[in-house]
Amino acid sequence: MIKVAQLGAGRMGAVHARNAAANQRLDLVALVDPRPDVAGPLAAELGAALRGFDEVLADPEIRGIIVASSTDAHLDNTLSALRAGKAVFCEKPLDLRLATLLAAKGELEAAEDRLFVAFNRRFDPHYRALKARIDGGDIGALESLHIVNHDPATPPPAFIPTSGGLFKDFTIHDFDLAPWLMGEAPVEVFAWASCLIDPQIGALGDVDTAKVLLTTATGRLCMISNSRRTGYGYDQRIEAFGSNGAARVDNVTNTAVSVWGESGAKADRFPYAFIDRYAGAYAAEMDHFADVLDGKASPEAGLLASIASLELAEAAARSVATGAPVRL
Repeated sequence: MIKVAQLGAGRMGAVHARNAAANQRLDLVALVDPRPDVAGPLAAELGAALRGFDEVLADPEIRGIIVASSTDAHLDNTLSALRAGKAVFCEKPLDLRLATLLAAKGELEAAEDRLFVAFNRRFDPHYRALKARIDGGDIGALESLHIVNHDPATPPPAFIPTSGGLFKDFTIHDFDLAPWLMGEAPVEVFAWASCLIDPQIGALGDVDTAKVLLTTATGRLCMISNSRRTGYGYDQRIEAFGSNGAARVDNVTNTAVSVWGESGAKADRFPYAFIDRYAGAYAAEMDHFADVLDGKASPEAGLLASIASLELAEAAARSVATGAPVRL
């Protein structure tokens, strides 16, 4: 088994730590977090030791570091781990500032075979099957894409100031997913945004509802719909339209059972949050990290995916501010 350590024991840290501990090829030996009251129970549950970051970096038996620390520490933690010769699994985003990421580009490029940035939706089995159908020509030449990404409820106001804003915190998934599915990088971004759900979000300088149109060099179009609230659960749908037909991924329900009666058909509920909807994707991306550590694969997403998604996020914010499309 390959020994790994993890930084961070928060909400996403707990997800990644449990997946690492459950992976038969990985041995989660250490957990690093400045809050022993939070990290202690998780470490005890998983049989990992609480250790300091410097101690973990100096341990030659630890080959991989999972970075699930606070977002503002991701890049510094990643660079420290790479300098120590470790392979890194970094929870997205690698950083919230494009300029900072570009300043570290040279050092990160030199270690790109050891850096995996976890854009988890690439590992969702439904989306991977959709991409295979598009790439295989099942719908002919792809022409346009619709992505619906709506949360069930707004986050607490305290989350907003440190989140990076809707485009960098939320739409960032779609900004990675769209080029991956289309096979082309967008060259123009036109975005519209409003605060329609929670006035506190607007008072904190953010938005809670957005529509974004991406255009590629060949004219392919992608429309992204974002909302911080649905009232009916987690809404995650994609439609791909091609020259010979269409393909779609509908919302996943908790079970495949539906009940039919005089009032019509009633299906089961949608998963309430991303941790439930993308549980399989989180486990699959950890397995991919094991492949990277094992020398069986190169990281599917890393520095270039991080830069590309941040460029789109910042372009979308500029488009909203100016009311005009932004060329990349």
